[in-house]
Amino acid sequence: MTLLEEIGMRHPIVQAPMAGGTDTPALAAAVGEAGGLGSLGCGYLSPSQIDDVAAAYRALSTRPVALNLFVRERVAPDAAAAARVTPILDGIRRELALSPAAGEPKPAPSYPDQLEAVLRARPRVFSFTFGQPTPAEIARLRAAGILVVGTATSLDEGEALAALGVDAVCAQGTEAGGHRGTFLGRAEDALVGTLALTRLLVARLRLPILAAGGIMDGAGIRAALSLGASAVQLGTAFMLCPEAGTSPPHRAALQSPAARRTVITRAFSGRAARGIANRFTELFAGVEAAPFPQQQELTAELRAAATRQARTDLMQLWAGQGAPLIRALPAAELVRALVAEAGLLQ
Repeated sequence: MTLLEEIGMRHPIVQAPMAGGTDTPALAAAVGEAGGLGSLGCGYLSPSQIDDVAAAYRALSTRPVALNLFVRERVAPDAAAAARVTPILDGIRRELALSPAAGEPKPAPSYPDQLEAVLRARPRVFSFTFGQPTPAEIARLRAAGILVVGTATSLDEGEALAALGVDAVCAQGTEAGGHRGTFLGRAEDALVGTLALTRLLVARLRLPILAAGGIMDGAGIRAALSLGASAVQLGTAFMLCPEAGTSPPHRAALQSPAARRTVITRAFSGRAARGIANRFTELFAGVEAAPFPQQQELTAELRAAATRQARTDLMQLWAGQGAPLIRALPAAELVRALVAEAGLLQ
């Protein structure tokens, strides 16, 4: 049985999880109903919020869905790092007319508690990034009838995931927008292009491979499938769909000349991530950000205010290198266009 048959997909197209509000139950449902696989990025959600988004999805569709988490451990705040970045962040805070920061930032949700919510929701697929679940957690997911997909940015990571016993591996090329999934070594040493990484993993692993990064149209899909990928995963391509939660200023930036230049930065979260270059990323070009998730917590209020004020020079604008090819289409229409362009119905 192929991966598509196991999941229950008609087409080898996966809408990437985009935590933080860009993906929505409506977007995932539209992709699923069109024959692909919708995903919901739950990395920032509390367990009760995961319960809610899973219920919202099921109210819209009975198609399979993927829930995605960040595999992470809670790390104590680094006082030296906070002292290093505070002068820059305070300057941005004043520019956005925010009051001085008060107290400790709100901590990120607990991954073990989030995983319990995923097990309650019983999606067809659980995908993860930033690390590896334990063998016991994989066994629990399997016992619940959930297929498990891990994210790899290098051959070493792909081999580690295969040894862990995942059902498939997502090959996240350097072209991909948003956070890098690197969990072995430095992110800077795992910047392998999508096509090269896909071919390496297909050749070395006896597992289905999902190609992700820079794929925006049928030509990209054909290229990945010709290298042996079982499916492709697209994130940026879906960000202008009306069902997506992409903010108006972010939508405008994706359609502007600014989208031609993306950079990998740690400025917003402390983890390497690809987005449209702006003044915020430039402010941290020569300054080491606080570690993840401390930097993310320190910048949370600033990022929200910048979005409210449509300050694209200070916003977090995740985007992949293929962003200039983006299309503003309803999700189902985009899936149909991708299928036709790739010749998947022939």
